Amino acid sequence: MAAHRKPRQRSIGGHTARTAATLALASAATATGFDGTGHAEPQLTPAQVKAKVDKLYQEAEAATEKYDGAKEQADTAQRRLNALRDETAHKQQKLNTARDALGSIAAAQYREGGFAPAWQLALSGDPDRYLDDAAFAERAGDRESAAVSRVREQLREIEQLRGAARVELTSLRSRQAELRRQKKTVTGKLAEARLLLARLTPQERTEVTGAGGTGPGRASRSASDARDALEQTGSASAPNARAAEAVAYAYAKLGSPYVWGAAGPNAFDCSGLVQAAYRSAGISLPRTTYAQINAGRRVTRSELRPGDLVFYYSGVSHVGIYVGNGQIIHAPNPSAPVRLAPVDLMPFAGATRVA
Repeated sequence: MAAHRKPRQRSIGGHTARTAATLALASAATATGFDGTGHAEPQLTPAQVKAKVDKLYQEAEAATEKYDGAKEQADTAQRRLNALRDETAHKQQKLNTARDALGSIAAAQYREGGFAPAWQLALSGDPDRYLDDAAFAERAGDRESAAVSRVREQLREIEQLRGAARVELTSLRSRQAELRRQKKTVTGKLAEARLLLARLTPQERTEVTGAGGTGPGRASRSASDARDALEQTGSASAPNARAAEAVAYAYAKLGSPYVWGAAGPNAFDCSGLVQAAYRSAGISLPRTTYAQINAGRRVTRSELRPGDLVFYYSGVSHVGIYVGNGQIIHAPNPSAPVRLAPVDLMPFAGATRVA
């Protein structure tokens, strides 16, 4: 009988050890490649972060203005649709009353043994089809013909209103889809900016955003304090009382948070602040920068006076209110509240006097 030998244990050495080491190195290299530590993005300087964040905020604000415009149009379409539905319901009620009257007369004629074609209309399951009979009016008596003509006209009006309502509903759905698209763009840009800012230390973040530029004293100024501040700038006074009132409103809102799509009273985006300021002065302005720049008389950079609207960037995507002394008040972005800023802080696109 052959002896059973215990298998000999192989030591980890020589070729086997070299193979294990090679696999370990390969594994480490692979892991490094996948977790990104081997090709990590270079650490951005605060200046680079600022440049990227500023660009993201500018793109977000351009999308915000499109969102504001789409919302304004959606709200208008909704109001028109509601009005059409109300009018349709009112006319339907009148039609039902007219049909009931025809039905009463038809019942009376039936009891008397006659059943004129006019009353067949009231009892028809499909009055529209029945009314298409060209000889109907000739067969009906004068009184009945006039009553049926009124019913026929009411049917026509109701159908026209329903058609208009269908058009408005299609428009509303289109505007709502545009709202969703622009909202997605805005939130995406702002989220990317937040991630970039999160890489910085609190001090670097303050330097990049300039969030400490508006003190609490300015944020709590009353409208009367704002007028006093306007008089103390040493610049030309506002051209009229309404412009001065808009400037006073803007001063009173210093320190208010930026919220995209907001138009007050406690939070604003850039065009929302302008709209709210002039609404307080009794002047109705459009909602978006694209429309606001055409709402008044254009003025040059050298002609600026307190209350004028100053627009920025080639796409006219930002606006502030000129308050004199080379400064504007504007709602900058989510990292900074409503604040004073130099009028030349951003690329000048134009200016408008609306009061």
